[in-house]
Amino acid sequence: MTALPTRTSRLQRTRGWLREHPLAFDAALASGVLVCMVGMSFADPHGPHGPTFGARTPQPHALVLMLLAAVVLVFRRRRPVPVLAVTGALSAVECIVGDPPAPVVMTAVVALFTVAARTDRPTTWRVGLLSMTVLTATAMLFSSAPWYSQENIGVFAWTGMAAAAGDAVRSRRAFVDAMRERAERAERTREEEARRRVAEERLRIARDLHDVVAHHIALVNVQAGVAAHVMDKRPDQAKEALGHVREASRSALNELRATVGLLRQSGDPEAPTEPAPGLAGLDRLLETFRQAGQPVELARTDHGTTLPAAVDLAAYRIIQEALTNVQKHAGAAAGAEVSVVRVGRTVEVTVLDSGTEATPGDADGGGHGLIGMRERVTALGGTLSAGPRYGGGFRVQAILPINTHAEGDA
Repeated sequence: MTALPTRTSRLQRTRGWLREHPLAFDAALASGVLVCMVGMSFADPHGPHGPTFGARTPQPHALVLMLLAAVVLVFRRRRPVPVLAVTGALSAVECIVGDPPAPVVMTAVVALFTVAARTDRPTTWRVGLLSMTVLTATAMLFSSAPWYSQENIGVFAWTGMAAAAGDAVRSRRAFVDAMRERAERAERTREEEARRRVAEERLRIARDLHDVVAHHIALVNVQAGVAAHVMDKRPDQAKEALGHVREASRSALNELRATVGLLRQSGDPEAPTEPAPGLAGLDRLLETFRQAGQPVELARTDHGTTLPAAVDLAAYRIIQEALTNVQKHAGAAAGAEVSVVRVGRTVEVTVLDSGTEATPGDADGGGHGLIGMRERVTALGGTLSAGPRYGGGFRVQAILPINTHAEGDA
């Protein structure tokens, strides 16, 4: 059982070494081709009983040409086209002066394969046709054998097969490289998509935490101030204010538990099952502000409209954050007006206040309230406008699109 992995690891190490030292492989290949050429030059293909070895001896010039062609073949990867030109020329010279010629054309076949495997298809067509034509024509014209002899047809066949085989290797290598690049691109895209979704989820949870904490802490602050102010003179009202503080803190804890519970793993116990807040709880939200002493009026024309969960949550959070800003920045006597209007395929949420003090601190982008509103609206493909009103106060308006499914449900 251990022999096969060992053999495989050795083969992988050998392949890795050959990839790192291509010149050594080419030198070994050239040596092998030289041995084959020299051995074949001692054989007579037309013996009485088939090819006969030792029936002839290669001429000195043939040995020189074979040696030169083998040496040139070592550089086939660095200069494939020049190597093909030199080996082709040496092969043509041997066809002209040799009778019968030594198999120098073997080096031209290997060089043509290299050209086809390492260049493009148009170059392979041009160089391959030229090499086949020149070598075949030279063999047919200068050989003592008939032009239709097997040796001459063999030159044509081997050069053609070399070009076709090299082109097939190049095409397969290009296909493998393309598949590898596509897989790497898909992996990068998958990782980028995962990072983008994580970032979006972090922003969404941060917005929810900001909205929940800012709203309830503002209510707690107001009610605690009321309790401290009337503690000595009106203990009943102070007790009522402390009850509102307890209720607001309990509500804050529940919403924080639900929001943070989204970070649990699917198998964790006590995962939150409460639905996300929406416009169905708008009256209860406004009542918490009224209990804190802020007059709020509501006008709605969206009754019977079923909003998508994301739109419903965004509308609720926008109203919550806008009223929290009114409570923090518009002054104690400021009133607020909230309207939710269905207009075609959109729902418009507007919050107005009559404050006379400074506008919200994040109106110029310095805080996170309006930034969070804009992020929510932009993520849904809507628009948000926020700014001071003529004559005093502040205005926040969000236009949220309703998708086709929600339109049909309405």
